[in-house]
Amino acid sequence: MVTEAGPGAGPRPDLADALERGEIVFFPACPVDLAPDRALERLREELPRQLRAKNVSYHPESGRLRGVKGPGGLRDAVLATLTAHGARVRAFLRETLPTLTRGWTVGTTSFRPIQERGRSLSAHASNERIHFDAGAYGATDGDRILRFFVNVNPDEERVWSTRGTFSDVFARCGAEAGVAGGGSLERGTLDRLRGRLLRGIAKAGLAEAVLADSSPYDRLMRRFHNYMKDTPSFQERDETWQEIRFPPFSAWMVLTDMVSHASVSGQHALVDTFIVRLAACRRPDLAPINILRGSPG
Repeated sequence: MVTEAGPGAGPRPDLADALERGEIVFFPACPVDLAPDRALERLREELPRQLRAKNVSYHPESGRLRGVKGPGGLRDAVLATLTAHGARVRAFLRETLPTLTRGWTVGTTSFRPIQERGRSLSAHASNERIHFDAGAYGATDGDRILRFFVNVNPDEERVWSTRGTFSDVFARCGAEAGVAGGGSLERGTLDRLRGRLLRGIAKAGLAEAVLADSSPYDRLMRRFHNYMKDTPSFQERDETWQEIRFPPFSAWMVLTDMVSHASVSGQHALVDTFIVRLAACRRPDLAPINILRGSPG
């Protein structure tokens, strides 16, 4: 489930293949330069007192920062830190995964300042419950969700749990979740019209309008996501359950539509999100959309 990646520059097709197989690529030391200690300390110390949402996110498509209360020096500092970090992560991934990143869509750069353990959030909002990512990034239409994480807590590990890859979980739970044999995953007339309308709104100046788009595939994945979080028995530990620990200043990347995961504990993480084109994958047969297509109707 975890592939360790050592230092070194240049293309790494082996890491791209590991991602597509449903492995977590782990870097014991973050392979991108991080912000100065003083900037990270400011994020850790000051942001929890000025949050408007559970995370702070920079949206490069609009240049906006979401999640911080009011204007001021802290907001400017957070924006500068996240903008610079996102640029470094993009450069690293383009160098390391040149084929997989071809034609990708760059999503948010976020900072997670709150301790994950014991947040008393609703099931659908909680990161502590094992799930696949779905429905939060607009319509993917079967393209892949790639995320790059850095634990910037100097003292505490970030702890994940998993119950396997999409193919494993789908084989065990797909029928009960109501996602097996779910019908056509192609867009119908209404979905195509909505997509064109939202893209037009985005071009007119409201770039984040595309996040409201959807598709039959994305709705089916969201149903699976909700089933996992809403089903107490699914969250119980069994022989498929595994814990993974990420030490301070380590990093990891994973296709989060492919690997079931939960953030059991940890505080202070940087997260970059991207939509990778299915056409850029070497093993599209392993992608969730093609596993769903191959399920009996």
